[in-house]
Formats: sequence, structure tokens, C-alpha cells
Amino acid sequence: MSNNRKMKPESLMMSYGYKPELSEGAIKCPIFQTSTFVFKSAEEGKAFFEVAYGLRAQNKGEESGLIYSRINNPDLEILEARLTLWEEAEDCAVFESGMSAITTVLLEFLKPGDLLLFSSPLYGGSDHFIKKILIKFNIHVLDFKVGQSKDEILKMVNASGFADKLALIFIETPANPTNDLIDIQASKEIAKHFSSNEKEVYLAVDNTYLGPIWQHPMKHGADFVLYSATKYIGGHSDVIAGACLGSKELIKRVKGLRTFLGNMASPNTGWLLLRSMETLKVRMDAIAYNANKVAEFINNHPKVEKVYFLGNLSEKDGEQFAVKKRQCLTNGGMISFDVKGSEKEAFQFLNALKLIKLAVSLGGTESLAEHPATITHADVDNELKQELSITEKMIRLSVGVENHEDLIFDISQAFDKIGAK
Repeated sequence: MSNNRKMKPESLMMSYGYKPELSEGAIKCPIFQTSTFVFKSAEEGKAFFEVAYGLRAQNKGEESGLIYSRINNPDLEILEARLTLWEEAEDCAVFESGMSAITTVLLEFLKPGDLLLFSSPLYGGSDHFIKKILIKFNIHVLDFKVGQSKDEILKMVNASGFADKLALIFIETPANPTNDLIDIQASKEIAKHFSSNEKEVYLAVDNTYLGPIWQHPMKHGADFVLYSATKYIGGHSDVIAGACLGSKELIKRVKGLRTFLGNMASPNTGWLLLRSMETLKVRMDAIAYNANKVAEFINNHPKVEKVYFLGNLSEKDGEQFAVKKRQCLTNGGMISFDVKGSEKEAFQFLNALKLIKLAVSLGGTESLAEHPATITHADVDNELKQELSITEKMIRLSVGVENHEDLIFDISQAFDKIGAK
């Protein structure tokens, strides 16, 4: 048997990137709660800054030195190394929130006059930043929707008058809150179509709903993979964080802007995420199992009009089913559904839940439910919400690790309260 076995990421989560001998033999990485690091000599400080600021290339075998926690910190460096394992990415940058990861990428790779092409629907925060803030920088934005073919999107970009200015494509798949799927490979083909020798059009994928276990966008052509690490990666609803993965060349640019925006994660945040990643796979496995059971119950409930769940896709769904088979490794842990009725009936259901908590966010150990139309997607244009099926009767459910029978009991008794006097 070879001694060079390639270990699975879930095995490497316990130790990868950490050297106990550098921390008094501590089996777990300590929290390096420090703002700055002491140089052994002035020459060492000079060398560290030359590399950090790109004044020269790193020498063979030379490691990046610790300078200042806005630039680098052991907790962040070890965390970033471990996050690359799931996606087999070259590098990673960790942020203090998912939105700071997304906005940093958009600001670094777009300039005034450029065009951003993005999928719809998006998480409400992303939608707001693109449509209300990014445009203030004279950046043009254009959205496409689920069901539009590659050819239709190409024609739409050409018709915009800014085809030669397309610089970045940003997609979210599965989409929040509808679970709609965007074809990553086709999106990359669109990016290549508008690329030239002078410029490359990049593809960024928000993988929060399925990552990093259930979908690997870089294997389908993504240049960037983005996360709200608050969700499954953190997984305990006790930390806010974000992450961006990609090639060394591109992440170097992301980290460069991160340094000057100052939106890096804190050492404590890095440490909490290192702790959480040790159980990431077992948590997500349990969540996927529970979600299938819960969806099966909701699918057959007489007070439910429609269910938005990856497990419900079949061959009759055509391209959506084909994309699911190609990209998604499980059905995920997110279920949205329409109750029969409107906001009144949806609120009756939500207010009756006991075990499942009424709160935003997702991907935690506890199950959560919310009303997208008036909460997470409240700021999305009303006509667009209707077009995307984000209506008053929709409820979004993030399934946790509780016993699935208890979750189903809680959902069942909440359905009983709909229409009850």
C-alpha cells in the first residue's frame, strides 16, 4: 500500500496547514489575537513587505512572512488553506462577511464604464448592491433570468450596446430563495465569447446554497467561488464571515483590495471557522438527509400549492434537471414552498412554528424559516418579485440537524394553524 494516499478534505480538516510545534504543541490552532508581528531583523521586515506589496516575486521555498493582521494572520492563513481543499482551488481570501467578499470582487474587477452581467434572482443584499450602489460608480448592469438560453443571453448582451465592455459575470446557483439553477458551464462559455486577447471576462459564482460540499463551481469553469461562510461553513449561527476562492493570480488581486478596504476576517472569526470546518461534512450530510425527508412531507401536504426543492426536479423539467445532474451532488438543505392563500396564511404558519425558529440566514445546525417577500428580498422590485415567484405565499425553510421526525411534527402542527380560528 502506498504511503502517498491522497486524503479526503474531511480528513484533512483536522490538521491541514497547521504545525503544532510552532504553537507549543497545541493540538488545535490557538487564536492569534494580535494586531502586529515582531520581525527578527530589519532585513526580514524588508523582505516580508517586498513580497506582500508585490515589489518582487517570491523566491523558491520562501514563505510569506507575518506582518500585520490586516494583511495576514495564522488563523486566516490556515483557514484559507483548508477552504481550498473542497474546491481544489489554488488560493482563498476570507472576509468579515459574505457581502464583503462579493463587493470586494465586484469592485476589484469592474471599473467605470464596464458591464456586469448577473443572474436573477439573487440574494437580496447582492441585488441591492448591484442595482442601487454599483451603478453609482457608472458601472452598467444587466440581468438574465432562469430559462433564458445561451443564445438569448448573447443577443441580449449585444443589444445592450455595452458588449465590448462586459468585464464580469456574476451568478448565484441555486438561486435564493427559489432554488432555480444557472448553468455554470454555459455561463463560462458566454464569458469566453466576450473575452479577447486584450481582456478576459471572468465568471464569479455565489455557491452559498450548496457549498462547499454539494457543488464545486470551479470544476465547471468558474473563476471565482464566493461564500457567505456564515452559513454552512460556519454552521452554528454564531459568526459572520465570507470567502472567495480562485487562482493565485486572481486571489492576489482580491487580497490586495481586501488589505486596503480592511474587510478581512478577525483572528477570532478565523478560529471559529476552523472549529466548524472539522464537522462540516457530517453536518451537511445530516442536513441533506433531513431535507429530503421534510420535502417529502411538504410535497404531499394539502395546504401547499408548490414546492421549490432540487429533489423535485425530474426529466420533465428539461434543462433544469440536466443542470442539476451535472452540477449538484445532493438536493441541498433549502426548501421553499407556497402555501395555499397569501401573506395571511404564510404568517399563520410561521407564527405557529415552535422547534423551527423564525429568523433569516441559513445553513446552521438549527432549522430556520422566513418570509422572503417581506424579509430577505423586501428591497427587490415588486414586479420582479412577482415575475420570479417570490410572492406573499412563499416560505423559505433552512433545514438543520434536528431529528427529522420532530421537524415534520412541528411543520405539521403549524400547517394545522392555517385557517384555524
